[in-house]
Amino acid sequence: MKTEMDQIVKLSDEDSTAELQKYLSSITDDRLITVITNGALKAKKVGTMIKGILKGSPCNTTEGSNRRLLVYQHCIPLCESGDLKTEVAADIIGLLMLETHALSGPSLAQLASLFVEAIKVGKMGSGKSLELFPTVLTALSACESLSYGKGELSGEEYKKQLINSLCSSRWDPQCVIHLTTMFRDVPLSSEELRFVVEKVLRMFTKLDLQEIPPLVYQLLLLSAKGCKKQVLDGIISYFKEQDLSQEEEQKHSDSLDLEVQSIPQDQLRHVEGTAILHIVFAIRLDHELGREFLKSFKTSYGDLCPFSVALLLSVARIQRYEEQVFDLLKGAIIKSFKDEQLQQGSKFLQDLLPGHCSVAQMILDTVRNSVFGWDHVTQGLVQLGFFLMDTFGPKPGPFGKTTEGSTTIARTPAQQTCKLGGQVLLQGFKMHEPIRGEILEQVLNRLVTKIASPVSHYLDLFSDIVVSAPMILLESSSKVTETFDHLSNLPLATVQGLLKAVQPLLKVSMSLKDALILVLRKAMFSSQLDGRKSAVTGFLLLLKNFKVLGSVASSQCSQAISSSQIQVDVHSRYNSAANEAFCLEILSSLRRCLGQQADVRLMLYEGFYDVLRRNSQLASSIMQTLFSQLRRYYEPEQDLLPPVKLEPCITAHGDQVYLQEPLAHLVTCTVHCLLWLQNMHRSAKSNADDSDDDDEEEEEGYQSELQTILESMTRRMIKSELEDFELDKSAEFSMGSSVGVKNNIYAVLVMGVYEVLMEYNFIKANYSKSRFEELMELFNRYHKLSEILKEKCGKGKVSTHKTPRSLLSLGFVSTLLTVLFRDSTQSREEALSVLRSNGEFVRYTVSVAVQKIQQLEETGHTDGPDGQNTDRTFRFLCDMTSVLMWRYTNIPSAVEDAGKKEKRSSLSHLCLEGLLRIFTTCQQRYPDRMTQLLSTMEVSEDDAEPDDDTEMNFFYIRQFQRALFTQLSGGEDEFNSKEAQLLVSILSVLSRQLKPSSKQFVQMITWTVKICKETSFEDSAFSKGLLSLLFNLHILYKSPVGLLLELSQDIHSQLGDIDQDVEVEKQSHFAIVNMKTATTAALLVLSQVDRVLDEVDWLIARKKSQTATDKSGSGEPTQTAGQQDPIEKAVTLQLGTLLTALNELIQTALLPGTCTITLLRELTRTYSILTTLVKYYIQVCASQHGALPARFEKLVKLSGSHLTPQCYSFITYAQSGEFSGGGADDKKKKKRKDEVNTAASAKLLRETKAIPNLIFSIEQYEKYLITLSKKSKVNLMQYMKLSTSRDFRINAATLDAALQEQDDSQEVSAISYWNEQLQNSSVFPYTFTVH
Repeated sequence: MKTEMDQIVKLSDEDSTAELQKYLSSITDDRLITVITNGALKAKKVGTMIKGILKGSPCNTTEGSNRRLLVYQHCIPLCESGDLKTEVAADIIGLLMLETHALSGPSLAQLASLFVEAIKVGKMGSGKSLELFPTVLTALSACESLSYGKGELSGEEYKKQLINSLCSSRWDPQCVIHLTTMFRDVPLSSEELRFVVEKVLRMFTKLDLQEIPPLVYQLLLLSAKGCKKQVLDGIISYFKEQDLSQEEEQKHSDSLDLEVQSIPQDQLRHVEGTAILHIVFAIRLDHELGREFLKSFKTSYGDLCPFSVALLLSVARIQRYEEQVFDLLKGAIIKSFKDEQLQQGSKFLQDLLPGHCSVAQMILDTVRNSVFGWDHVTQGLVQLGFFLMDTFGPKPGPFGKTTEGSTTIARTPAQQTCKLGGQVLLQGFKMHEPIRGEILEQVLNRLVTKIASPVSHYLDLFSDIVVSAPMILLESSSKVTETFDHLSNLPLATVQGLLKAVQPLLKVSMSLKDALILVLRKAMFSSQLDGRKSAVTGFLLLLKNFKVLGSVASSQCSQAISSSQIQVDVHSRYNSAANEAFCLEILSSLRRCLGQQADVRLMLYEGFYDVLRRNSQLASSIMQTLFSQLRRYYEPEQDLLPPVKLEPCITAHGDQVYLQEPLAHLVTCTVHCLLWLQNMHRSAKSNADDSDDDDEEEEEGYQSELQTILESMTRRMIKSELEDFELDKSAEFSMGSSVGVKNNIYAVLVMGVYEVLMEYNFIKANYSKSRFEELMELFNRYHKLSEILKEKCGKGKVSTHKTPRSLLSLGFVSTLLTVLFRDSTQSREEALSVLRSNGEFVRYTVSVAVQKIQQLEETGHTDGPDGQNTDRTFRFLCDMTSVLMWRYTNIPSAVEDAGKKEKRSSLSHLCLEGLLRIFTTCQQRYPDRMTQLLSTMEVSEDDAEPDDDTEMNFFYIRQFQRALFTQLSGGEDEFNSKEAQLLVSILSVLSRQLKPSSKQFVQMITWTVKICKETSFEDSAFSKGLLSLLFNLHILYKSPVGLLLELSQDIHSQLGDIDQDVEVEKQSHFAIVNMKTATTAALLVLSQVDRVLDEVDWLIARKKSQTATDKSGSGEPTQTAGQQDPIEKAVTLQLGTLLTALNELIQTALLPGTCTITLLRELTRTYSILTTLVKYYIQVCASQHGALPARFEKLVKLSGSHLTPQCYSFITYAQSGEFSGGGADDKKKKKRKDEVNTAASAKLLRETKAIPNLIFSIEQYEKYLITLSKKSKVNLMQYMKLSTSRDFRINAATLDAALQEQDDSQEVSAISYWNEQLQNSSVFPYTFTVH
């Protein structure tokens, strides 16, 4: 054997080709194969031998050609067997590649088939010989013709058949990567490439997870040839499916107790991370791939998934794509939230479409997944979080003012998006150490730099970060300290939020606390008022939150502690002497504020009570401060009136008069602190008898002295007349003069002092009749002054009087309401009758309660003690709800109003207003506690106690329904419109708590429909409220188009036709629609039409994007010819009913003005949406060549026969109304000629703009109908009639009438003048005559 090998090599080297051929012919095929195999295994001269065999086998002879084929057929499996050394196999394949082009066509075909068969049976495991396959295929495609079956094929076609056969056969998972690599070297047509890519993507699921990243890499290299979108979509959809199945497994793992996960989560995440890196690397090198990637997400966010979000964020690190990616994600998030809101608000859309895919959830999933080492994603997440918070954060109000008090719930899509940004950053901060510093720095930078716009969202985020990771934050305490340096320049709200947020840190970090105190001391002497206010805020917060101050032991500092542990650490005593000294030092700093502006003093008075409650050790110091301040303004001479000095409370600067000392707030603070301390002492005495005598004596000393002062003030304030304060009826109160301003300040201070003394005396009275009589005296004085103020300030053209905020505390108002209406204790009866008999006092109490609730609704807190404490505030709300509800339901307003014909609201009306505000506040501020609020209201004996939340809510709905029914069952004379409107508003608020799927909701809607059908009161404000309630309920129950049609028929029937000769058929589905309320109803119907059009427009846009995706994806029609898509069917039916309703409205003689313009606008919008629908069908016809649905043809016919002709008639009517009905009468014209001209021209401009818009949209609709007719081969224009409405019109009858009305003398003189002129002319020898 060795000799044969040597002989071949020798003859080859000698260049004697003839002898070599002769020698090779003498060796049998089997022998030759054995020689090659042995040589290859021993790795001796095998390359040279094969070269010699090929040299001695010329292609032009059959024998040589067959021998060559034999060598190839043997060497390929030999290399693949794995028995050879790698370099030997590589040499053999290299040799064979060089000689492939010399093979004949049939030999190449046989070789190619050999490869295909080997792949099919899985013999290409190592993939070494696959390097030869591309060369074979390339050579094959160069052949002119090859026999195939019974016929012949060109080489190119033959190659195509081979690839097709290869891609449709089974591949061994082991050789998928080798094959993908191999196809990179094969010249492929786009169709062949598509076959290959589809096959490789199908193989993904057969492969082990670890093999996915290299395959992704090879696929991306292959995508350089084309099919970029297909490759990316395939990779993303594979990971999307893996994520879903992994999620499903996690859900069921608890119930099934699965021992082994089929997809380990960490492994999947690491594979995803590697795949993302490969894709981003490929996009960096191939910008076409990047463009394709972004393009696929621009049309619809439905294709997004956590993997593609992570991929987008990684791509954002490439500078040229950064802006595009964030814009794309921003658009997807906001659109997702808007779509969700639209779907939640409409039962029609909920029934039509399946569940909503939430982009926000995907982004939060991406944050969670990024914990598995996705460092390339985290930077993008930080950028995205801040991008969303910056773009969608709260905006400054008018004049740069920020809206006070942020609501707790994110309601609008923009608020939800901003909240999502915060969640991304918070989760990122918790999970990834490297980005913590950057997040913290950026948040603090924004707090300092964004002075002009609200930063409440950043404060919330910062606060959450502090609570979730206080010890991590301490590592970056230098950044927080830097922020403190800017405190005196920041807005007060920002300072308050920032200091509240860092509170837990101050308790563990002495250095941070010291830095803050230094800054606050500096701020105390700031030239800016806001800076000084910030200092007061900071010091008060320190006093409130540090019961005992002291350093935490270092061993505790080293432990990671949660905020709950911080609380525990701080409340244990460390060094009380040092702490007390520290607190007293802060108090001495605060005392300096008592010489500053009223605003600063006010903050101090409002904060002292909370400090005292939290830190009672400071009682004597605080009380002495207040006491000494109060004595400055107290008149000690008992015989002198009034008991307070008002002069020092004001200061003048030039002509301006300012408040210097908010005296009433000072007295309030003193009273509340005193009362709280007395309560404390009472409870302490009952608990323990022995205590420190010295302290107690000192405290009792100033307490009794303060009590004496307050008693004296009460007595003398009752005796004081208004003249004593220089505030009698003759005093001036206009805000234009300094005297008027001074008197106003005095009046407000005196009224405040009266209120504080009323509260103090009520608590001290302990239900004594004589003390209550004194209280009434105080009230009468207060009321008298209040009436003078109202009367004087309300005299001008515009009433400048705004009731000053009451100084009664919320707790006291709540107690007062309860004793006035619900207290039936026998022993108190006599004393309480003093209060109850004074109607003005009862009314005042209820109106103060309403004022307090309103303040809570707007700002989230109230003035006075406990105003900032949400739990106590909520408890007071519950108490007031119970009392107001009882008062309203148990004392009918008819009884109360008998004999009173006053302008102002009745008590029942005030109670209702209070209830409405409480329910609204509760929904906004305490959304989870609505049931708790309702459950505190007492149920009357004859009603059973409701079982669950919905029942409880519905029980109160029924109470208010009864009240409204009682209102409506009386005659129209007894009907109280304002009260009825409030009842409807309350029902609207309470009905929001009902689940639309519950039977109570159906009962509610049935009742509302019944009321609307049966009530015929001519009150437009009430009907507006009731119809709004009906629409809001109806849209959550089913589509409102049927309801709109019925209402439109009613409106047409009530207002009559635009053609006065037409008799409208009398219809009355809803009695609430009558002559007086029809215009209001029409405007409401049109607003609902707009809402329905929004939904239809959204559905069409959704279908269009689906059609575009299908077209680019499969290209197959999505539905069978006979069956219409449910969304298309729903859209057509909605529009059909809407057109019928609009047909009724455009024949209605609507009043010129808002109603007409709104109708014209809605018609314009309807035609625009019809045009969009037509464009959609043009798109469908272009891609699918299907027939148009019969329903759509009917819709087009309806628009042509019912709507367009009527539109043109309505335009004529609107224009005639504009000139005839639009003017004012003659007297007004003379009075305000200029104003009327301006108003008339503006009105004309508005109306004339609405008409051309409508005509344009009709013509656009018809234009696209012509296009659709051509595409679909259906003549849709047969239903459209050519309009003459836009032609030049002369209405002969109108012209005659106008001529007849002219004055005869004018007419005659004009005619004689013209006759004279014409007779003098030689050109026109004619005369005018009038018939």
